Amino acid sequence: MIIGTAGHIDHGKTALIKALTGIDADRLAEEKRRGITIDLGYAYSETAAGTMLGFVDVPGHERFVHNMLAGATGIDHALLVVAADDGVMPQTREHLAVLQLLAVQAGTVVLTKIDRVDAARLQQVRVQLSDLLLDTFLHNAPLFPVSNLSGEGIAALRWHLEAQAGPQVTERGQVPPPQQGFRLAIDRVFSLTGVGTVVTGTVHSGKISQGEVLRLMPRGQEVRVRSLHAQNRAAESARRGERCALNLAGDGFERSWVARGAWLASPWLQRGCQRFDAQVKVLAQASQPIGSWMPAHLHLGTADVMCRLLPLSSALLPQGEQGWVQVVCDSEVHVCAGDRFVLRDQGATQTLGGGTVLDTSPPSRRRRTTGRLAQLEVLALPDIDARLTKLIEQSEGAIALDPWAAQWNVVSSSLLAVARQQSDVICKAAGGGADNWLVWAGPRWRSLQAQVLDTLGRFHLQFPDELGCERDRLRRMALPELERGSARILLQALIDEAVITQTGVWLHLAQHRVQLSPSETAFRALVLRLLAATPLEPPWVRDIAKQTGLQETLVRTYLLRLVRNGDLFQVVKDLFFTQAAIEQLRRVAQQVQTSDGHITAARFRDVSGLSRKRAIQVLEYFDRVGWARRVRDLHYLRDATLAP
Repeated sequence: MIIGTAGHIDHGKTALIKALTGIDADRLAEEKRRGITIDLGYAYSETAAGTMLGFVDVPGHERFVHNMLAGATGIDHALLVVAADDGVMPQTREHLAVLQLLAVQAGTVVLTKIDRVDAARLQQVRVQLSDLLLDTFLHNAPLFPVSNLSGEGIAALRWHLEAQAGPQVTERGQVPPPQQGFRLAIDRVFSLTGVGTVVTGTVHSGKISQGEVLRLMPRGQEVRVRSLHAQNRAAESARRGERCALNLAGDGFERSWVARGAWLASPWLQRGCQRFDAQVKVLAQASQPIGSWMPAHLHLGTADVMCRLLPLSSALLPQGEQGWVQVVCDSEVHVCAGDRFVLRDQGATQTLGGGTVLDTSPPSRRRRTTGRLAQLEVLALPDIDARLTKLIEQSEGAIALDPWAAQWNVVSSSLLAVARQQSDVICKAAGGGADNWLVWAGPRWRSLQAQVLDTLGRFHLQFPDELGCERDRLRRMALPELERGSARILLQALIDEAVITQTGVWLHLAQHRVQLSPSETAFRALVLRLLAATPLEPPWVRDIAKQTGLQETLVRTYLLRLVRNGDLFQVVKDLFFTQAAIEQLRRVAQQVQTSDGHITAARFRDVSGLSRKRAIQVLEYFDRVGWARRVRDLHYLRDATLAP
């Protein structure tokens, strides 16, 4: 169990930890000289059961609230420390508000310096605390009067903390949920001779083992865990709720990459973002409401970054109220949905409020629409299953599971299992990975398919002499609001169901055919024989005209008619290939692509037997019709379903 102190300066937090553990958590020379805590301190104590209690000591001075916030993140149990002689003080109230905003659920109240007061004063402070703690998570918390000097009450407090740790330690002894990635907020960085760079922090989720690879977030570099300590002991692994120290290594790794505020996380989690939408509560005692583009300090994990706040549910978010806010940061932060944060004013003199992250990829435009606010209502649901179900119901298109999985810190397969349990949901593999899936609500899926069929039907009526539409053209006409990958899957499903047919690059209704005239039919049979004789070196239009005795203009008209009918493909002006020839060249392209999917013109030329000029023309045709994409001098084949 990780226990964090809270309370006003000089109320005995550090002395209390020393009385409980025998360790002085003040490690800086300046702290010892001035007699106040400036930065975070750490101590550990073994329980009678052999488990370990971890203590985080925080500064109580108002100038060091930012350090207190870094220490409060990830604690399991709060020790609210109040001196009996001073009673409730400003930082007592502010620290309590911070604990509330960070959703700390358990805690104990400790009344220190009881050796300095009489019974009447002790009772007076008890009444003060009773009023202060009303309507907070500590309203029923036990209160322990103690003296750090004489030791009175320390044994009883220690016994209580060990008893509180028992059930939690048992729970953490179990294997953590497999669907969660590892996350640790770094609060300290140092170097050890012969060891290298070491970082410390509290594990927020998941599990890590020696030798595993993590990403340093939001920077994105990969690092390897060379060795680790958990709860102040050498260990092979560490899991959620434990304080641990990780010795980091990696190719080109530099200590300058790491500082308080960074995270270590599983590589599949989202790296960083500069804006997120959140549910924010403004403290009743805040000096001002939250207004549009209001500057503030964002305390997230152990980070302190400047940001601007944009209320979404109203023009202003008043004191004591809760609402939706978009937080726009000056620099990238690593964040997952559900993370708690605290907001302080621009001058870092008072706490304004705090909240919960809802969406780490929010829109920068149309962010206040009725639909968007309704989506935020769904994203605020605490249960992931209910959240996903509602999102699917609300969506105008497909829900991509991978991005939501990275936001919510769950693997895609667990979201897919939830989606498949719904009664009318369509799940389709999107390609690019085993867990890359798109999900539609059944009624919306059928509605979009109907749009495609209606669009194609109207196209056939308007252009009866054309076989159909190219895929991208049909997508733009029938599904203009749908993302390209979702549209591709939906169109492919219609093809697989034989509702529409793909002939060459054309998509058309299965029953639609272009009627050729008798002269066009005769020309078709003749020209297909001519082209089949030398499929990879077809004659030009002028050569076909000479062989057929027809005028070049008429030959060109007939050939373009056969292109629209799906019989031929025009690679360059006046040069036409049969469908069989194009299929052969596509197979060559698949054969010569490298492991990363690219094709060079030289390799394609050598294997296909084409001239260099013709090879380049064919590859450029593949780019033009969407079977491949060009990146400088390289060509990358697209998904096979894009091809006929």
